[in-house]
Amino acid sequence: MPYHIEYLRTAIGHLRQLTARQRSTVLDTVDTQLTHEPKTETRNRKEMIPNPLASWELRIGDLRVYYDVTEDPQTVTVVAVGIKEGNRLFIGGEERQL
Repeated sequence: MPYHIEYLRTAIGHLRQLTARQRSTVLDTVDTQLTHEPKTETRNRKEMIPNPLASWELRIGDLRVYYDVTEDPQTVTVVAVGIKEGNRLFIGGEERQL
């Protein structure tokens, strides 16, 4: 059974700060990668060490999608979307440490 994808308001705000191409890439990749088996680690999808932001990270080139997964009901909640520049991460235009 496919997982339902939902975006927090903050994540929608982060998406709005991206270019149209980046936004399209994120939305398409989230739909294809996280609809089925979002808790399966892959080369671009990793469970994160415990942190206050989210429990999972999806890497799409220099873009990062941070999300949580619940099983009942089966839902993927996108918490934040960021851009990685070198070893620096920017979420919502602000540099963050994870």
